[in-house]
Amino acid sequence: MAGGIKLEKEKIQPNRLINEKSPYLLQHAYNPVDWYPWGEEAFEKARKENKPIFLSIGYSTCHWCHVMAHESFEDHEVAKLMNRAFVSIKVDREERPDIDNIYMTVCQIILGRGGWPLNIIMTPDKKPFFAGTYIPKKTRFSQTGMLELVPRIQEIWERQHEEVLDSAEKITATIQNMVTESAGEGLGEAVLQEAYEELLDSFDRNYGGFERAPKFPAPHKLFFLLRYWRRSGNPEALHMVEHTLDYMQRGGIHDHLGSGFHRYSTDDMWVVPHFEKMLYDQALLASAYSEAYQATGNELYRETARGVLDYVLRDLTSPEGGFYCGEDADVEGEEGRYYLWTLEEVQSTLDPEEADLIIKMFNLKEEGNFEEEIRGKKTGANILYMARSPGGLSAKLNVPPQEIEDRVKLAREKLHEARKKRKRPSRDDKILTDWNGLMIAALAKGFRTFGEERYLKAAEKAADFILKTLYSPQKRLLHRYRDGVAGIAGTADDYAFLVHGLLELYEAGFELRYLKAAISLNRELLEHFWDTTQGGLFFTADDSEALIFKKKEFTDAAIPSGNSIEMLNLLRLSRITADTDLEETAERLELAFSKLVQKIPSGYTQFLSALDFRTGPAYEVVIAGKPGDPDTKHMLEELRTYFIPNKVLIFRQEGEEGEALDITELAPYTKMQVPIQGKATAYVCKSHECQRPTTEIREMLKMLNV
Repeated sequence: MAGGIKLEKEKIQPNRLINEKSPYLLQHAYNPVDWYPWGEEAFEKARKENKPIFLSIGYSTCHWCHVMAHESFEDHEVAKLMNRAFVSIKVDREERPDIDNIYMTVCQIILGRGGWPLNIIMTPDKKPFFAGTYIPKKTRFSQTGMLELVPRIQEIWERQHEEVLDSAEKITATIQNMVTESAGEGLGEAVLQEAYEELLDSFDRNYGGFERAPKFPAPHKLFFLLRYWRRSGNPEALHMVEHTLDYMQRGGIHDHLGSGFHRYSTDDMWVVPHFEKMLYDQALLASAYSEAYQATGNELYRETARGVLDYVLRDLTSPEGGFYCGEDADVEGEEGRYYLWTLEEVQSTLDPEEADLIIKMFNLKEEGNFEEEIRGKKTGANILYMARSPGGLSAKLNVPPQEIEDRVKLAREKLHEARKKRKRPSRDDKILTDWNGLMIAALAKGFRTFGEERYLKAAEKAADFILKTLYSPQKRLLHRYRDGVAGIAGTADDYAFLVHGLLELYEAGFELRYLKAAISLNRELLEHFWDTTQGGLFFTADDSEALIFKKKEFTDAAIPSGNSIEMLNLLRLSRITADTDLEETAERLELAFSKLVQKIPSGYTQFLSALDFRTGPAYEVVIAGKPGDPDTKHMLEELRTYFIPNKVLIFRQEGEEGEALDITELAPYTKMQVPIQGKATAYVCKSHECQRPTTEIREMLKMLNV
C-alpha cells in the first residue's frame, strides 16, 4: 500500500472506501477512521446524528497526503477521536475536481494559501467553518495537532452550535460574493506586453523559472513567451524560455535515467524535487520542449521531448490505450527512494571509469547531495542532476564533447537497467479524460515535430478509447475510467482539453473523425456549461450535483483552465469551419474574464496565448493534394518544420467526393480549393484575407512570415 501503510489488513474490517475505484480512496480503505465516500449516505448520517463533517481531499501520488495518513489516519487514537466527533469523508481530488475546486477556493480565501492534503470541517449541508492543509498528529511549532484539534472542534460544535452555524453561513455567503465577476471590456494587444513585463520582473536570471522556490514548471508561461517572441522578435522572451528549459532539463526535477519530470522543485535551482510524476506535467512539458525545438532547432529540446513522450508510452500507458494519472513520490514511506543513489551503488553498477564520469557529471557525494526533508540532514543519498554540461565536463577532462555524451548515455542506460530491479513507486492507474486530452495533444504535436509515427498511433489509440468508453448512456462525456468501469460526470476541463487534443490530432494525421468529434463535443460543452448571463464556462454542467456555489475556473495554475483552453478551441474551430458564431462566443468568453486578466495578466498566460491568436496575425492553411504524393508530403513536412503557432491546418484530399465524410462537409469553403495542375497546392488566408494559391513551398512560407 502507498504511504507506508503497515496495518495487517486481514485483521481489520475495511471501511466503506473498499468499494471505490480510486487508488487514493482504496489506500484508506483499511484506516481505523470510519471513512465515507462523498455521497448522500454520509450527509444523511451527519444530519441525523448532528455531527460536523471532516472532509479530507488528496490524491494518491501526494507525499504529504501519505505523511498525514500514516501519522494520523492510520493511528487508532486519532481515529477514535475523529469517529466520535465527525462524519469523515475522503475525496480523491483527481476524481472529483469539482469538489476540490470549491473547497480549495474556501481554503485559499480563509488561509490565504492552499495545497494538499486539504482538510475542511463543515456543517452537514456542506458549509465550511474550518480549513487546513497538512495537520500533524501532535501540536508542534505552534501548529495545533489532530489530538488537540479534534476535541476542540467537537467542544465548540456542541457548546457554541448556533455560533458555528452562523459563522459557516457568513463564510459561504462571503465566498459566493467573492467568486462572482461581472463582464468587462475587450482586451487589446497592450495586455500581452504587460504580461511579458510581469514575467520578466519575476524571472530568475540565474536558474530560470519564475518567482522563488518552490518552483513549478508552468509550461503555459513558456507557451505564451514563445508566442510573444514570434510576435515581437524580442530576444529576451526567447531567452527566458531557453534558460528555463535548459536548467529544468539539467536539474533533479528531470529524471535523467527513465526520463519524465517530477512535480516541482523545492529549491531555486531545480535540483531537489518532490518526486511524484504527474501525467499532465509530462504532457505540457513535452509540448513545451517540442515547440522550443521548432523555434530554435536545439537538439537538446528534441531529445528531452522525445524522452518524456517515450516515458509516458513505456510507463503510463494502459493496455486499452489510455494514459494513467502518474507515479507516487514514495516507496515504502520513503520519498524519492526509487530515484536516489549512493556512491557505492553507482560504483558497484558501473565500470570505474564510467562511475567516475557519472560522479563528476551529476555531482554525487560520499555523504550524499540530498537532504531528507523532515530532519534536514544528509543521508548518503544522491539526486542525479547535471552540475556540469557535457561541454563543460569535456573541457575539464580534455575529452571531445561527443565522446563524453556517448559515454554518459551508456552509463545512464546501465543505471536505468539496475534501477528497474528496485521496487517501483506505486502508480495511480486511473484514466482521466481531461489529462488524456492534454497527452493526446502532446503526442500529436510530437508526431508533427519529430515525424515519429508511433506518437501518432498512440494518440489515435488513446482518442479512440476515450471516445468509445468514457460516455454515459445519455451520451455525455465521463471523467474517470478504472478497472473496467467509466464514471463521474465530465467537467468543463474534460470537454475543453479533449477538444484541444482532438484538434491537434486532426492536424497531425488529418483523420476527419477526430475533427467531427471535436465539433460535436464543443457543441455539447457550450450547451451544458455556458453561463448565458455573464459568459464563460462553469466548471460543472447545468445538471450536475449542487454544491455550495457554482464556480468558473479561469486562472492558469498548475494546469491551464478549461476556459483558457476553450478560448483557443473556439477560435481554431471557427477558422477551420468558417463558423463565425464560434468567434462571437470566443469574444463573449474574453469579455467575461477581461477584468480579472487586466489585474494580473501573467496569471492567465494560457488565455493570453489564445488572445495572441485572436489579435493576429493568424493563418488558415489548406493544403490540397493527394495523400501519398511526394509533393504533398514535402509541403506538409516543410510546414511542420517551423514554429507557426497561430494557424489552423486543413488537408483537402483530392478525390474525396463520395466518401462518408469529407472535409467539405465540415468546411464547405474548401470545396473549390483543389490542386492546381495536379500539384499539391497551398491556400493561405491571413487575418480574414486570402492570398493567391501557390504550388511553391517557398512562396507558401513567405505568406506565413517564416
